[in-house]
Amino acid sequence: MVLGRIHLFHYATPLLYVYFVISFERNQPKWAGLLWAFFMGLFIDIFLNTPGLAAASLTFIAAIQPYFLILFLPRDAADNLKPSMATLGPSKYSTYMITLVTLYCVLFYSLEFFNFFNWLQWALCVVGSTLITIALIYTFELYNSRQ
Repeated sequence: MVLGRIHLFHYATPLLYVYFVISFERNQPKWAGLLWAFFMGLFIDIFLNTPGLAAASLTFIAAIQPYFLILFLPRDAADNLKPSMATLGPSKYSTYMITLVTLYCVLFYSLEFFNFFNWLQWALCVVGSTLITIALIYTFELYNSRQ
C-alpha cells in the first residue's frame, strides 16, 4: 500500500503486487489463481481508491500467466514449479516477467486513462511504472536467490 503512494516524476509508480501473480505455481488450479488475483486486486483497489483497475488487470494477468509460463518451462519441469530466476534461468525468467509486467502496466493505465487524448502521459506512465516494477522484482529475485 505504501508503494501505491509513490509517484516518481509524477509518472512512475511501483506496482509490485503483480509479482505475486506472476509467481503462481505451475499446477495451481486456474480458478484459484483467478480468485486470488481478483481479491488481491479488489483489496488494492479499496485502499488505493482505484475502482476496479487493479482487480481487472490482475485477473487478466492471472488468466494468461499459466499459458505464458508453459512457453518458458523446460519439458522435464516439476509439476509444482514456482517461476523464479533460479528455476527458469535469468534469460527466460526475464523475458517471462518483463512480458507480463508490461502487459499489466499497459492494461492498468489504459483502464485508468480510458482515452488516448493524452497519449504521451499514458506512455510515460506505462514505461516508467514498468521499469520501476521490473527493477524491484529483480531486486527481490536476486535477494531470494542468495538465501
